[in-house]
Amino acid sequence: MDFDGLEETMTGGWRQFISDSEGPITKNDNAFELCRDMIDNGSELFRTISQYDDIVSNLIQRPNYKAGDTLKLILPFLKAYGATDSSILEYSRKNIVTIPGAKKTMRFVQEFMTPFIVATSYEHFISALCDAIGFPLENTYSTALDMDAVKTDLREGERLKAIAQEIARMDEMRVPENARCIEDLRPQDRATIQRLDEIFMEDLMEMSVNQLLMDINPVGGEEKASAVMDIRRRTGIGLEDTLYIGDSITDVQAFQLVREGGGLSVSFNGNEYALREAEIAVIADNTIVTSILAEAFHKAGVEGTNALLDDWTIEGIRSTGLINEYLLRELVKVFPDQLPTLARVTPKNIKALTRQSLAERRLVRGEIIGGLG
Repeated sequence: MDFDGLEETMTGGWRQFISDSEGPITKNDNAFELCRDMIDNGSELFRTISQYDDIVSNLIQRPNYKAGDTLKLILPFLKAYGATDSSILEYSRKNIVTIPGAKKTMRFVQEFMTPFIVATSYEHFISALCDAIGFPLENTYSTALDMDAVKTDLREGERLKAIAQEIARMDEMRVPENARCIEDLRPQDRATIQRLDEIFMEDLMEMSVNQLLMDINPVGGEEKASAVMDIRRRTGIGLEDTLYIGDSITDVQAFQLVREGGGLSVSFNGNEYALREAEIAVIADNTIVTSILAEAFHKAGVEGTNALLDDWTIEGIRSTGLINEYLLRELVKVFPDQLPTLARVTPKNIKALTRQSLAERRLVRGEIIGGLG
């Protein structure tokens, strides 16, 4: 199979690889895990705030609010339960769990592409991750956080703990599949949203921890798209030569930007938000598929990755001439019986892909983390 420009790309052309961290590289949801292990009933607290985040950013589309702001909203409660910058960093170092194959993939792409990580995660987690996988920290974007800059007294801490437990006791909210506005939610869920609005827009504003809500700007939604544009400025590599891998609602705007710029947007075990905007779905429990996509994109751009999709079999992959034999052997070794799903996302298959991707997401990352937005 002949690809125009293949020789030029291999001998001196440049393409870049950008990935989210949690999901495509690690099994972690670091913010959830911090809440779970540092806050009483922290799993339930995080679940409620994460649902609130999804509803406010995606359904209500409130101005000046974006997907990923959960990482800001949980900070007052982490502070009340004693979290510090050093404890967050140490916790992150001890609890990183990478997706099988991820360390090899991230080393592999550094050999021939300009790689970046664009993550909503706290910078403490990304620093720990870079140490764990041997990735250059200067090629990352993440949520800056100075936890120790804010001081609270005992009285405020106790009040925050009481609010945390109130949130943790809230019933799980449900968003109908065809919901288009807040009026489509159940009355009890609208009441929950109203109470959470009061907590974050009124109650916490009177406390010193409100500084965390004012100062922290999670890298999610539009900030991820802005990070992609900043990478473009830094490297001089166009969007048409950009491969972006994500998995959640925080990647939607970056997916849209890269796709519209002629690049490639890939959902790796993504949720429904990611799959709505991705061009390609990867559903797998090993990142060897990411390595193969990266090599094909490096050598022949979008056209090369499309060639893989046209015949996603070992012989079909080999016939493209794009993938080295070592990767093919690794693919067969990891998936000896059946290759994992690699497919274009279309209106006809998106529901089936979403069901399959969500199931794999929960299998790989756990039921609770896999179900988060």
